[in-house]
Amino acid sequence: ASWVVDLEARMKFITDWIENGMPSVYWISGFFFPQAFLTGTLQNFARKRVISIDTISWDFKVMRESLTELTKQPDDGCYIRGLFLEGARWDPIKQMLAESRPKELYVDVPVIWLIPTANRKNPDKGIYECPVYKTLTRAGTLSTTGHSTNFVFAVELPTDQLQKHWIKRGVAMLCALNY
Repeated sequence: ASWVVDLEARMKFITDWIENGMPSVYWISGFFFPQAFLTGTLQNFARKRVISIDTISWDFKVMRESLTELTKQPDDGCYIRGLFLEGARWDPIKQMLAESRPKELYVDVPVIWLIPTANRKNPDKGIYECPVYKTLTRAGTLSTTGHSTNFVFAVELPTDQLQKHWIKRGVAMLCALNY
């Protein structure tokens, strides 16, 4: 039953895109191969700025605004939605990762702005490199494209803890749950 509900949601997302134009916020979980969408977004930025795609990487901003408040696409990059956080939660007041509440396995992640940035220097503290997987199964095989069949990418989330704190808790974001 959950597979059918998911399929119907994907069909609605794509139909809305066709009929109403590009959405202001993309449902990343609705893509069969989200890595291609992410690469395409980087390519669009590279063409717009006339720079090599090899010099571009992602910066991230978890948005305070809700999905319904984000009615316009950003000038660069894209807004994404549809991720779930396992092993932690997002604190909307402090705008950073926080410990999970009791009996809370998964929480919705707010909209994230993926900001393509040229020659970006990765922060060395104050973030957790949170892996994003398509499914709860945190394993995959390398496909013929060289991409994992399950790992999508890593998102830098603000934190006041060391990375090892969240690694020990197995914190990850997921595109889909099993129910």
